[in-house]
Amino acid sequence: MNIALDMMGGDFAPEQTVKGIQLYLSESVSPAFLLLLGDEQIINPLLKENNIPPDRVKTIHAPQIIGMHEHPTKALKEKQQSSIAVGFHLLATGKADAFISAGNTGAMLVGSVYSIKTMAGIQRPTISTIIPRENGQTGLLLDVGANADCKPENLNQFALLGALYAQHILGIDNPRVGLINLGEEEGKGNILAQAAYPLLKNNKQINFIGNIEGRDVFLNKADVMVCEGFTGNIILKLAESIYEITKRQNIHNEYFDRFNFEDYGGTPVLGVSKPVIIGHGISHGKAFKNMIALAQKMIESDLMGKMKESFEGN
Repeated sequence: MNIALDMMGGDFAPEQTVKGIQLYLSESVSPAFLLLLGDEQIINPLLKENNIPPDRVKTIHAPQIIGMHEHPTKALKEKQQSSIAVGFHLLATGKADAFISAGNTGAMLVGSVYSIKTMAGIQRPTISTIIPRENGQTGLLLDVGANADCKPENLNQFALLGALYAQHILGIDNPRVGLINLGEEEGKGNILAQAAYPLLKNNKQINFIGNIEGRDVFLNKADVMVCEGFTGNIILKLAESIYEITKRQNIHNEYFDRFNFEDYGGTPVLGVSKPVIIGHGISHGKAFKNMIALAQKMIESDLMGKMKESFEGN
């Protein structure tokens, strides 16, 4: 199992990326082999300094970097030797089984769609986020920003992708799927929600429980919460701000501490043929460790294979 890791992506890379590798290798019982992409003159001294075992990693020289504010498509086309472009090449050619980066999110999404392609039957890939629930468990929210505008069919596909992820990665049997809306009653909401509801209701592959409201997001109402990326991103950023406020106010609370994104690592791109994980730009070592562990779990569970089977003939 080979996992490719962009060493240059993120505000605190590559130092914190190396810290994440160190944590992952020290805590994993059977770690994957890591392909480290970036400027070898910068990376190799850091690996040595942090006592990273040379038999567990391989540095692949990628001297170019795609900046956070560069145009994704243009940058990928013009910077073929960037760590992100090299990562997708390794993934597309089968030399890597998963790819992780905390770099330019747009470039990661574009690379996912055009380098390794979406699964047959999938109209659009989606990104999700883990939602801490008050009862100590976790839920899944999607889409959280990849698709600001959606069709009802998109939400129906997101629901199945989310349900499969919740089942095989989060360990939730028969996950409950809810449609985020402004009321619980059928027929509520805007045109998108009204049109998506019957599709979800008639989808025999998911356990659809109906509409859920904003007040239900952090409660034990639904395991998978579906919406278009505009609404989902607002909920995600609101949740992040809650955590930031508690830290600034020096509030120590077991529940609100679970809003720390570092505990979950990054978000996988669901609906593409191979595991791609996008990290937050401000990721530190703990987040990188968890992203690598998530990639390994996605590979070992054959999540992508299970998703492909569910969409065959759809």
